[in-house]
Amino acid sequence: MSSLFSWLLPLGAFLLYATIARVVFSGKPLLIDEIVQLLQARIFTSGHLWLPVAAHREFFSTLHVVDTSDKVYSQFPPGGPAMLALGELVRVPWLVGPACGAISVAVFARLVKLTDPGASRAFHISATLLFAATPFGAFMFGSHMNHATALMWLLLATLGLARAAASEGPRVGWAFVNGIGLGAAAAIRPLDAFAFALPAAVWLLSLAWRDKRRWVDVVASGFGVAIPFGAMMWVNAKSTGSPLVFGYEVLWGKAHGLGFHTAPWGAAHTPSRGLELISLYVTRLQTYLFETPFPALLPVIASLALTRRLAALDRYLLASSVLLGALYFAYWHDGFFLGPRFVFPWLPVLVLFAARLPGLVRERLGPGRVWVGTNAALATGVVMAVGFSLPQRVVQYRSGLTSMRVNYTAESASAGVRNALVFVRESWGAQITTRMWERGVSRSAAAALYHGVDACLLDKALRDIERNDVHGVAAEARLAPLLVDSSRVHTSPLSPDSTEKLLPGAMYDRTCVARINDDRVGYTHLAPLLLERGSGNVYARDLQARDSLMVEAYPGRSVYLLRRKGADADAPYEWLPLKRDSLFTAWRSGTP
Repeated sequence: MSSLFSWLLPLGAFLLYATIARVVFSGKPLLIDEIVQLLQARIFTSGHLWLPVAAHREFFSTLHVVDTSDKVYSQFPPGGPAMLALGELVRVPWLVGPACGAISVAVFARLVKLTDPGASRAFHISATLLFAATPFGAFMFGSHMNHATALMWLLLATLGLARAAASEGPRVGWAFVNGIGLGAAAAIRPLDAFAFALPAAVWLLSLAWRDKRRWVDVVASGFGVAIPFGAMMWVNAKSTGSPLVFGYEVLWGKAHGLGFHTAPWGAAHTPSRGLELISLYVTRLQTYLFETPFPALLPVIASLALTRRLAALDRYLLASSVLLGALYFAYWHDGFFLGPRFVFPWLPVLVLFAARLPGLVRERLGPGRVWVGTNAALATGVVMAVGFSLPQRVVQYRSGLTSMRVNYTAESASAGVRNALVFVRESWGAQITTRMWERGVSRSAAAALYHGVDACLLDKALRDIERNDVHGVAAEARLAPLLVDSSRVHTSPLSPDSTEKLLPGAMYDRTCVARINDDRVGYTHLAPLLLERGSGNVYARDLQARDSLMVEAYPGRSVYLLRRKGADADAPYEWLPLKRDSLFTAWRSGTP
């Protein structure tokens, strides 16, 4: 591939991904995972590894944030937020994904020369173009997700390994690149890095076994791994208290890890469910990979079937992909966002084999009707993807998660709300969950209770616990018997929040009815407001009478309530001014 294309393709890819980031995703973190990692990135750029816990943490607690002791930090490994911090330093964190995507394209362009050294220049360019434009990759690179940054480091690690292995003697520099890539990926997504690191170690060790000079490559790779991995361990030690304990485990306990056991929310993860999840990932790839009208994995499978012999680098990529699938087979969570995100590291190998199909058909079956038909089918798929599937997908992505993409600074300025205390009205279900956290109920127990207990029964039990000031294990013990009817509850038809549960025959008192009516009037989400800066406002979760604690903590600020005008997801916001005296009078009266 000429030097011109080696620069133009990554540049074009960067522009594509940056456009997606701004036009499709509004330059905002949309999934709670993205929001929390950007929060951690801001902690890093402030010069800290964690922040002290607020005096009344229940007003600010959010999912995936550890605040169970005296520190506040993200549950995610530090590498992903550290990558976002590079963009946060210049106030463009939304460009980190596109930049990593562009680097990934540049690395893939060099990697494809090693996977297919005998192929034509046209093949190398077309394969790289396919990798750059594959919808699954393009959308992910336009997001804030750590899958994008992890894949960039995995590709660099693979390039370093391929360069080192292709040499007849030691290649210390490339082996070191391999190690750095694997170590950096491990600091972002440890499971993904392990899937690529184990086959890489086997390959390097086998080379060293045959040629004693190559032990220096093994050492160089290990040293490269140790640098970012050691940094990650240091951050963990300072935040979680142990080098190999992540925030996940602090927040959710051992149930968060791999294995066939009870998942954090109480459901059992079994081998059959693991197979179901892997099957689901593969099924979703059929659509989300290329957005073609035919199953997207069909060209990949056909290419594998027509391949006479797999080269060493092919075997490495396939072994890593199989190991990745095996690891997520043993993981309980269904990773779905912009496609089956847990298998995003499969992207390079899937693109590579799909790109090889026309050449393999010609090689094995000749330039006849089958070859012409294959090319015509692939071309038709591209046309239909660009003309029909992708526009619909763009509309779907642009119209989703509207609460997360609002410019709250502009909203606040338009409403004339600055330097105020703003209570954010979340759904009743979100308030119940946070109240359980405040009582010291573990995240896993709270999740199981919320998903398995009628919302009003849970609210009543919480009120009793709060009146009697019960905390921790004792609070969990008080709530646990409510799960006896967990098999009978279903989605509540009373609230627009579909996560709230209803037990047939349950009686709702006036407080529960008031909370349901609050949901119907309108609510929003606190998490994206924690990222707002520019208005000087303090945003806190609305917890009714408990709000008096925050009003007393900020005596000099005007007070507002922020909520949607109605239950519709696109309903406009309203900033309702509140009077301190009226609030205290209402709270003392016991009005729900």
